[in-house]
Amino acid sequence: METHPDIVDMRMRHEVAERATSTPQGQATGMLAFLTGIYLAASPWITGFNGLSTLAVTNLLVGLAYALLMSGGFGRAYERTHSMAWGACVLGAWTIIAPWVVAGDVSTTKTIVNNVITGAVALILALSASAAARAAESRKSRGMASSYSSGR
Repeated sequence: METHPDIVDMRMRHEVAERATSTPQGQATGMLAFLTGIYLAASPWITGFNGLSTLAVTNLLVGLAYALLMSGGFGRAYERTHSMAWGACVLGAWTIIAPWVVAGDVSTTKTIVNNVITGAVALILALSASAAARAAESRKSRGMASSYSSGR
């Protein structure tokens, strides 16, 4: 049972995920993304636009969702991390356009500057995580190709 191809493949995927998440770049991206999500969730109260309730609630929910997605709250398999990073990209883009889209007149200077900068940082971090996941996946496939060609 230990040499079954599915079990061997599962172990190899787990090892790739462990190596990718234990790199300094992976840890820094995850931590910065988590802090960005927490800031986004708290930003209405930090920057003082909590009276604009529709945008405050939007930032709270999107910030918490972003922090959960990017901190690996739903698992550490890198195939899923790649998909979660693209979901986080959508959340970052939504953060940028939210002051103009949510109900009510909430597009003040404070809200626009806060959401555009925070959304851009969130988008860049999510793209970085997606690129890291893709790089780990390509390293894994190159490693598998070399192990198959060596007579495995």
